[in-house]
Order: sequence, then structure tokens, then C-alpha cells
Amino acid sequence: METRRILMRSLAVVVVITSVIWTTTAAGPKVKGSCCKKVSTADVTDPIINIKLQRQSLPCVKAVIFETKQGEFCSDPRQPWVQEKVKQFFTKPPTSSISN
Repeated sequence: METRRILMRSLAVVVVITSVIWTTTAAGPKVKGSCCKKVSTADVTDPIINIKLQRQSLPCVKAVIFETKQGEFCSDPRQPWVQEKVKQFFTKPPTSSISN
């Protein structure tokens, strides 16, 4: 009986810890308030609408903010994939809305 109680408590603790980790890392940090206070290393896979660069000014951290249809995501500017996406975004040819 005691073993069953310990097992159930352990299972409950694992479920709580797993749910906390899942909810905090699922989409990465989003912009809350006026700036990014932490950054994610997770890749942004949604199409990027706009990019903003944020300088460090406590409590705000240095970040690249990717704007997508899902919202704005704070990313670590030191990550190679972030640098590549920024380069691709600013070097792609502008799409023309005027057709001849």
C-alpha cells in the first residue's frame, strides 16, 4: 500500500514537471510587454513577416524579434540559424505589387 502511494506521488510530480517544461518551451519566448526579457534557441518555422533587432537595455536582452502570423518570437542573435534567417530576409528581392 505504501509503495502504491509513493508511486502515485512520483507520477504526479513527473506530470507537473513535464507540463511546466512543455508549456514554457513549446513556442519559445514571445514578446510580452515592450521588449524581450529572454530569448529562445528554438528555430522559427513559420513564414517571417518582419524582423526587428533589439539592443540590450535591462531588463530587455539583446534579441532578434521574428514577427509571424502566430506572433512575435524572441530569438538569440548568436544562433547560426538566426543569423542565416536575418541575412535571407534582408537580401531577398522585394516583391512588386505593381504588374505591367
